[in-house]
Amino acid sequence: MGSVGPGELLLIALIALLLFGAGRVADIGKGLGQGIRNFKEGLRDKDEPTPVKEKASPARAENEPRGLLAARDPSPPAQVVVAAPATQDVK
Repeated sequence: MGSVGPGELLLIALIALLLFGAGRVADIGKGLGQGIRNFKEGLRDKDEPTPVKEKASPARAENEPRGLLAARDPSPPAQVVVAAPATQDVK
């Protein structure tokens, strides 16, 4: 058994064209090309280190109105709890 030659590829392409139509074959080719491109980009991104997200600077937070800053902060306000001194009965 030999490999697929140019004659066989042409026959397969002609059958695909007859079955699916020119527009559908073009869409399939475009989708295949995008899939291969995304795969290659994924491999390339895997080798590169992921960028670290920058934290907001304190100067920027001071310039924003309090309402906007509070609307973005999902944590509840801190509550201060003061413990009463413990009393012990000595017998």
